[in-house]
Amino acid sequence: MLIRWSVGIEAQGDRVMKLEEVVELADAVAPMNGIATGIGTNRYGAQVIVFADNREDAIAKGKEHFASAVQKAGLPIYPIVRVEATSEDEDEADDL
Repeated sequence: MLIRWSVGIEAQGDRVMKLEEVVELADAVAPMNGIATGIGTNRYGAQVIVFADNREDAIAKGKEHFASAVQKAGLPIYPIVRVEATSEDEDEADDL
């Protein structure tokens, strides 16, 4: 059974990200109900929604979407420094 997951990923590099770059990333992840972060920092990141059977598959799908969005946005390829995935069920439990 597929579960809805929110996957957050951040990559870190050697320069400060510009507003325009993060806006391009935001545009690239928007079709995945995503948001982008990183303006004024040496990191850029995104949070995207994926459907997967488990956390490992969700992270793998999230990384694929992230890599595609980074390429589409024309950002430099930086190493990923943070990945987290929260299932819809876990998120609802936190709200209680």
